[in-house]
Amino acid sequence: MKTTALHDVHIEMGAKMTEFAGFHMPLWYKGIVEEHMAVRKSVGVFDVSHMGDILVEGKDATEYLSYILPSDFSKIEVGKATYTAFINHRGILIDDTIVTKLGEDRYLVVPNAATTDLIYHWMFSLSGGYDLSLQNISSEFSSIAVQGPNAEKVLQEIVEEDLSKLGFFHAANVTLKGIKIKENILSGDKAYLSRTGYTGEDGFEFVVPNENIVELWKKVLEVGEKYGIEPCGLGARDTLRLEKGFLLSGQDFHPHEEPRTPLEAGISWVIDWDHEFLSKDVLLKIKEEKKYELFRGIILKERGIPRHGFLIYKDGEKIGHITSGTMSPVLKVGIGLGYVKRPYIKVGTEVLVEIRGRKVKAEISKPRMVK
Repeated sequence: MKTTALHDVHIEMGAKMTEFAGFHMPLWYKGIVEEHMAVRKSVGVFDVSHMGDILVEGKDATEYLSYILPSDFSKIEVGKATYTAFINHRGILIDDTIVTKLGEDRYLVVPNAATTDLIYHWMFSLSGGYDLSLQNISSEFSSIAVQGPNAEKVLQEIVEEDLSKLGFFHAANVTLKGIKIKENILSGDKAYLSRTGYTGEDGFEFVVPNENIVELWKKVLEVGEKYGIEPCGLGARDTLRLEKGFLLSGQDFHPHEEPRTPLEAGISWVIDWDHEFLSKDVLLKIKEEKKYELFRGIILKERGIPRHGFLIYKDGEKIGHITSGTMSPVLKVGIGLGYVKRPYIKVGTEVLVEIRGRKVKAEISKPRMVK
């Protein structure tokens, strides 16, 4: 099992550990609900070093990424991070990802932990004929996410640059106060910082060399103490993203076990239809026919917690299934995400969710269930 550079620190802090995507990661420290609410109300910090880091460089980098991904990177400014997705020749999602334009011919691609090697090899297999280089630098770097309404206040005490000028889904190389960053291929002698996250709150994600991550983690916790910062595990990360309707790669979609297109998964907005990209013709046909199921939120009206694989019914007919579910710490009811047939996708549609043989009243919602 793999470990991150913060693994021993998590053990020392008393984290409840678990296996996730081949990594030994913290599930929770004080508790999932407490960590969840710290992020919603103030600030929390996560070890997200299990995520991948792939550098794409060369004069054909923009053309290449604009073909293998449905986003047109020729339209994107330097410093902008873009949420997009890898799709195969049938238009099926392989993974979702964030791609940041570091320079005119230089990009950072961040695949999910379980798919990093798969994505690297997928990218390599499609790189023939392009003048570029691909480097999987995942093992050299660590990442932490500082998330919540007070994230900027915490990090402004650590970062020399004015963070109010770093826009949402933008990135920059920053100087850290009192921490000397090891010279590295990604950001020189500075820390890479993006205003991104997986919680639905304002937040930032650092990527720094492994040698610097323990000092940075401790500094964030020290500075954040007066704001009630909490170290957070994968449990809170999952409940936070679920309330906001964010996809979980490998669970809400999977190329084999849950094959879905970006249209079905509710992220059709990542597609720029004005340029040529892999499987564009397939997706156009699906879009025109409009027969596909759609990713929806499901909010229970009775006691219960929907879980992966539970079925959704309307008037005795099976109309969909749950892919992710939890008890919402904010709404204090069971919520789920899943796929629903047309014409039952309308918000407010009353449905039933089968939970261990019992039909529980629920209603269809947009995936973002907590505003």
